Amino acid sequence: MFQYGYWEIVLINSLIFIIFAFSFVRPKNATDWRVFGTFSAFIIALFTEMYGFPLTIYLLSGWLSKKFPELNIFAHDSGHLWYDILGLSGDPHTSSIHIASVLLINGGLLFLAITWIFLYRAQRKGVVAIAGPYAWVRHPQYIAFIVIMFGFLLQWPTLLTIIMFPILVTMYIRLAKIEESESIKFFREEYLAYADNTGRFFPRIENLRKKFTSHS
Repeated sequence: MFQYGYWEIVLINSLIFIIFAFSFVRPKNATDWRVFGTFSAFIIALFTEMYGFPLTIYLLSGWLSKKFPELNIFAHDSGHLWYDILGLSGDPHTSSIHIASVLLINGGLLFLAITWIFLYRAQRKGVVAIAGPYAWVRHPQYIAFIVIMFGFLLQWPTLLTIIMFPILVTMYIRLAKIEESESIKFFREEYLAYADNTGRFFPRIENLRKKFTSHS
C-alpha cells in the first residue's frame, strides 16, 4: 500500500518548523536569508519525502527490493531507512534510533528557545551575549539548528537532506565568522576578550576546568 500523498501534513509541518525557526533567526541581510532559505528547503524536502512522495525510496527501490525482498518498501514505516538497513524488527517508532532522533530534535528546539532568551536580553541592553549558553560557546543558536537537522537525518534520511546537511553546516560556519567580524567592529575589545575565552562551537577545555573549579 502506498502510504504517502498527505500534502496537507507536508504543508502544516513545514510551516510549523519554518515559522518557529524564523521567529528566532529573523534574517537581516542577504546572507541570513540564504541560510534561512536553505534551512527551509531542508525542512520542505524532508517532510515532502516523509508524507508526500518518497523520492529516495523510489530511487533506491531496485536495491531495496533485492536487499530486503520481504520489505514493503512503499509502506510509510519503511522510510526509516537506518532501521531497514540495520535489519531491525518491530515498530521503528519504538527503536533506540527513533527515540534518539526525537530527543535530538526536541532538545535542539528547546536549546534554540533558551539561547534566544539570552541573546534577546543582551540585544535589548546593547551588550555582548555572554550569559546562559553563550558563556560556553559563541554560537549556540547554530549548534541548535545543526542538532535539529541531524536528529531529522537520524529519523528519516533522504538523499536530498543528506546532501544539504553539510552545505548548511558550512553556511552556518561562514555566517558565524561574518557575525563575529561585525561584533568586533561594534563591540571591539569587549567582544575580542569574550572570543578569546569562549569557543566558537565547542567549549574550551581549560574554561570548563576553571568554571567547574570555581564552583567546587
